[in-house]
Amino acid sequence: MEQPDVIAVIRQELPGLIAQDAQVRDFILRTVSAYYAGKAETDSKFDRILAELQRDREEQARKWDEQNRKWDEQLDEIRCLDKRFDSTIGALGSRWGLASEASFRNALTGILTDSFGVDVLNVNLYDYEGSVFGRPDQVELDLIIKNGVTIACEIKSSIDKAGMYSFGRKVDFYARHEQRDISRRIVISPMVDRPALPVAEALGIEIYGYADAVEGLHSSDPTTTTYL
Repeated sequence: MEQPDVIAVIRQELPGLIAQDAQVRDFILRTVSAYYAGKAETDSKFDRILAELQRDREEQARKWDEQNRKWDEQLDEIRCLDKRFDSTIGALGSRWGLASEASFRNALTGILTDSFGVDVLNVNLYDYEGSVFGRPDQVELDLIIKNGVTIACEIKSSIDKAGMYSFGRKVDFYARHEQRDISRRIVISPMVDRPALPVAEALGIEIYGYADAVEGLHSSDPTTTTYL
């Protein structure tokens, strides 16, 4: 019998022999066991693969957590730097504003006093009743006086609604304390908050934001002609 015939017989008869004869089954399993992994070995390999995948996931999660922690630390550092930067800029702006106010006030005093014979006074009074700031405190006010006419002037790098009310209360306090009439109330500032405008109008305060807008200080009245 030729090999092809033997193979054909095996294919035809082997399934039935495996089903009917336990010895044939065992023989076949022993014969092919070298070529195919058993169930236990297959399960073991599968378990190892799952364990490796689990370790990989844990390692990736650890790396992500570490990276997120670094990002959070860097973000906190950026926020701290931003706060310090804002504080520094704010401090510089505040010092610049105060210096600008003092410079303009000194220049105005020098010009009006030396060239036009106008008295420019910086008065300091103590408000014992707290009518200006809500508690007893020092009240400072700039005054321009000429021929008996008194003008209260506030020179600020910026002024808001609260600042406008405060200026109005300072003028009223000075007028009561010194029993002197205030002819005009003037605020000179390059930056005036819009909500402060109706307050100024209600309190009779004149606002000059730019040099070319100070036309109100030039008047045909001889008592005010030389103010600026």
